[in-house]
Amino acid sequence: MTAQPDHRDTAPPMRTLAELRSALRGWGFPGDIESFEQELEGTDLDDLSRVRGIVQAYRHRVLLRCNSQAMAALTRSSRDVAFELGEKLAGRTAR
Repeated sequence: MTAQPDHRDTAPPMRTLAELRSALRGWGFPGDIESFEQELEGTDLDDLSRVRGIVQAYRHRVLLRCNSQAMAALTRSSRDVAFELGEKLAGRTAR
């Protein structure tokens, strides 16, 4: 299991595949590094669009994990989100 990082709203460097791998080990969601390696292994490295898409997706996951507001949004309960949406919709129809 991956150690839980401190949410300090700063992302680790991810300019190279080695840096991205390191970031995924420290900041990724559980199983991210394994999934990243499997996706990369199953991709033709001459297909640069596909490789770029994989890299961008996993960089985004690390960036989400480093952002305390994003993590707070991801950990909200469905009931809480549904209540807030209901309140907003009720306010919109009351006008």
